[in-house]
Amino acid sequence: MLTELEKKIIASIQGDMPVLKRPYAKIAKQLNITEEILLSTLNRLLEKGVIRRFGATLCHQNSGFEANAMAAWEVDEDIVEQVGKKLASFRQVSHCYRRNPNKEWPYNLYTMVHAKTEESCLKTIRKMSEATGVKNYTVLFSRKELKKTSMQYFSAENES
Repeated sequence: MLTELEKKIIASIQGDMPVLKRPYAKIAKQLNITEEILLSTLNRLLEKGVIRRFGATLCHQNSGFEANAMAAWEVDEDIVEQVGKKLASFRQVSHCYRRNPNKEWPYNLYTMVHAKTEESCLKTIRKMSEATGVKNYTVLFSRKELKKTSMQYFSAENES
């Protein structure tokens, strides 16, 4: 069980972080606690496994990456972990997931590839295929972003 303070702290870091030299100091001030209490609580939540990681999301369109492709791969289950790690090692890959296939859709490993152009995405995906030996894959390009938000576990008002 989380304390009320822990819930408030989690709620405060779910959205955009202020771009400051000391963003946690500002968040702590908004919560009416010290930066030290905020950071020690976050560290404790990390140690307990409540928080797994902190990440940043880049607005790829504003950074010159206009093409995004989901490559779906059909990988033998006995090597899916090894292949997944290899695919994930490509710098153009932001996400790599293993999912269950079905009769109509045999793909069990998915990667999101980002590049300046669709041709660049395809070139990277061909290199990924060569590096892993996986030949059966399909590519789905993003056409329109309909929703992109961070998961909200607790509201700022702490309604859990």
